[in-house]
Amino acid sequence: MESFGDKLRAWILAVLVHLGVVALLFAGLLWTTTTRPLSLPGPIIEAELVGISAAPKAAAPRPSRPAPARPATPAPEPPKPPEPKPQPPSQVQNQDRVEREKVAEMAQQKAEDAKRAEEERHRQEQVLLDQQQREERERAKQLAQIRAEREAADKKLKLEKQKLEQLKDLAKAKPAPAQPVPEAEQAKSGTNGSDDSLSAQYQAAIQNAVTENWLRPDSAVPGLKCMLRIVQIPGGDVIGVQLSNPCNADAQTRDSIEQAVKRASPLPYKGYEKVFLRQIDFNFTYDG
Repeated sequence: MESFGDKLRAWILAVLVHLGVVALLFAGLLWTTTTRPLSLPGPIIEAELVGISAAPKAAAPRPSRPAPARPATPAPEPPKPPEPKPQPPSQVQNQDRVEREKVAEMAQQKAEDAKRAEEERHRQEQVLLDQQQREERERAKQLAQIRAEREAADKKLKLEKQKLEQLKDLAKAKPAPAQPVPEAEQAKSGTNGSDDSLSAQYQAAIQNAVTENWLRPDSAVPGLKCMLRIVQIPGGDVIGVQLSNPCNADAQTRDSIEQAVKRASPLPYKGYEKVFLRQIDFNFTYDG
């Protein structure tokens, strides 16, 4: 740090320098002499001296001829800045590049995960759809089976009702026996003939069994007559049945008669062993 003496010494030196400069200027003024100005042709050129106001005016310079105009030279083009040399990537740039690569990799991984999740969702939806279709097919199959069983049960019930009605009609038409008789001699419907042999009773019993098991269709009309041939084995089990001409029944009635023979199997046998026939023919009639 400067002391007070140092500051004082510097101030004194500055004052002395300024005094010396003033003295030199004053001495210069004393040595300057006044000269007669030259009178030259041409316009007067006024000039103003910039400096100390006490200094004498300088002599007017002699006018000179104007210098011939030189052709303007084109200004030189500024030098092009040198192209920057490729700088090696700094550590910050390398780190930024690594970060960008990581971000891009993470984005790609997310896109792949989203794609796999979408594919898995579609697969699960397809599995559920297939399962629902299988369940619907299974339900439709069960409903069809239930409907078929119900229709079969309704048809069977209708046939049983028809059979019951026919049995009631037969029961009303036949008088009840007063006392039990042997099976071969139980009430049999005949043909109002005079043949009361065991063979005639046997044929009447078979015809009675078939008639009782016949479920008359709506298409059957009174006056029905069909020749019926039955093939059986000992014991009365039916192994064949065939309708032959003459027969004025339609196809549905023909089928109902054949079914009646099968339902009546086994045919009456006990008590008729002596007159048993393996093949028996008789006329099936319906008079209403």
